[in-house]
Amino acid sequence: MGFTHSCGKSRTTGYFTVNRKTIGKRMAAKLKEIRQKRRERMHASVGDTVKWLQSVVRGYDPYHAVPGNQARMKAFRHDVLHRWLPLLRRRSQRSRWTWARFKERLGDQLPVVEILHPYPNGRFAATHPR
Repeated sequence: MGFTHSCGKSRTTGYFTVNRKTIGKRMAAKLKEIRQKRRERMHASVGDTVKWLQSVVRGYDPYHAVPGNQARMKAFRHDVLHRWLPLLRRRSQRSRWTWARFKERLGDQLPVVEILHPYPNGRFAATHPR
């Protein structure tokens, strides 16, 4: 299924809950695949690369956007950005890309992490209209 499941307690109620996070091997494999494709696109324009990375992150998020997996999704987005910066720096002998400048200009271009799937008790809470 793509997740590591563990037992835990809810912070708000203290009741039992199932924690889910993305399997580390799958996340690493996806990042490796992105790195290889990004290397092929190193000399493409920044705008084209942004559009491609947006589609990659948008494709990754819907499946993994379950409650309790927000930290792994943020880590995935951060790693995509963090591994893109060295390739931008390699395009020039005198690169002036710093992490702060990179985050200011291109960091907000990728979609923000948000949980799309509700908890099961919210998803199955069907009521009969009277």
